[in-house]
Amino acid sequence: MPDVRPQDRRPVPFRGGGFRPHPLPWAGPAVFLVLLAVWEGAARAGLVSPLVLPAPSAAAAALWSLVESGRLWLHLSASLQRLVIGWTLGTAAGIGLGLCIGLFSLARAGLGPVVAALFPIPKIALLPLFIIWFGIGEGSKVATLFFGALFPTIIATAGGVDSVDRTLIRMGQSFGLPWRDVVLKIVLPGALPAILSGARISASIAIILLVAAEMIGAEYGVGAYILLAGNMMATDQLIAGVALLSVMGLTVAFLIGRAERWLLRWRG
Repeated sequence: MPDVRPQDRRPVPFRGGGFRPHPLPWAGPAVFLVLLAVWEGAARAGLVSPLVLPAPSAAAAALWSLVESGRLWLHLSASLQRLVIGWTLGTAAGIGLGLCIGLFSLARAGLGPVVAALFPIPKIALLPLFIIWFGIGEGSKVATLFFGALFPTIIATAGGVDSVDRTLIRMGQSFGLPWRDVVLKIVLPGALPAILSGARISASIAIILLVAAEMIGAEYGVGAYILLAGNMMATDQLIAGVALLSVMGLTVAFLIGRAERWLLRWRG
């Protein structure tokens, strides 16, 4: 065996990264700015008709006009109120029902087929029925968001409970932990990542349903503003309304992400 001198030894590079993603906080804003620059340049060069797709600067001017007129807060506050009430109630009810389905055989056998049958139905198709039940006011819109957030949360929560390692549950039971402690200290923390993922999905669905619901019989709201802009062929205002929806979605995703970091800090 040849003698290897210390100066001839070379370290072996670590190859076990496991496809771990590296944080690149500058990539998203850079791509977004490039897209805006290309869009603005195409609009100013006349490659795109302002009626078809106005420049970002025109949409920004329309948004600033909305701020100066004071109507921005009227539309935004109405939408946020409906979103918070409908999504919060739907998520809370979905977590409760999902835990029941995941923990109790009777609830799984009884509610599972009902959830599977109702989940594929587009909830906006139920809006006329909700209007008959709750009227044209806030009740029908909140009910639409409630049912839109309910079923994805139920499925995510029940799936999260099913994915908890049964070895941990058996270990807790073998050490004599009460049923309540097994659920609170083993099952619920193990299912929490799936529950939070379901919250992200249900929040996106709720924003989509919010716009559709506000386009039917709402005086104020981002959806009502977009519908009015479309009827007047004011595409700059329409793009401004779409930008508001994007900001709402990013804000909700940011808040849920912060909640994930705080609730899942035990994972290290």
